[in-house]
Amino acid sequence: MRKGLFLTFEGIDGCGKTTQARLLARRLRRLGLNVLLTREPGGTSLGKRLRPILLHPKSKICPEAELFLYLADRRQHVEETILPALKEGKVVISERFSDSTFAYQGAGRGLPRKYLEGLNRLATGGLKPDLTFLLDLSPAAARIRKANHPRPADRFERLKGSFHQRLAEEYRKLAAKEPNRIRLIRASGSVQQVHARVMKALTISSERS
Repeated sequence: MRKGLFLTFEGIDGCGKTTQARLLARRLRRLGLNVLLTREPGGTSLGKRLRPILLHPKSKICPEAELFLYLADRRQHVEETILPALKEGKVVISERFSDSTFAYQGAGRGLPRKYLEGLNRLATGGLKPDLTFLLDLSPAAARIRKANHPRPADRFERLKGSFHQRLAEEYRKLAAKEPNRIRLIRASGSVQQVHARVMKALTISSERS
């Protein structure tokens, strides 16, 4: 039986997911909570091997194979990392989960939603986050951020702006469909300003539950 809390961060590349996930984990640990910080892909030994394959700029992967690799990573992530931590009563914070599949392989790659829903249920075993922080940032602003913090672009970051625009639009649609779970967080401004918005959304959600 689940006893912990499952939180996820979502958004386009460059929106600040990694930074905000780490800040939240640090804040909750200071409050005395037992926190597990993880990510997809890469939250398991299998995921660590799959991550460079999925993100390497020279990887040639068709959309369907890409989907299956991400779902394989997710299934292992749920079984090996997330569920055991939740059963122990931990707060699990994951950078990306199922919503990324509907954005990237759905809106981005054009794979059918119904097709994705069934396969994702198999990968997650029906597990859904208790709360998702969607960091909302325009693709243009994300490009500027990445230019100010140069590093080699991965396979997705090298795709055209229209791809990233589809992702941003799909994420907003997902938030509109599930407003109780997905909290739209304005990701512009300083790191601390965004962190304050995340904490406010978490506090409001805690008060309502």
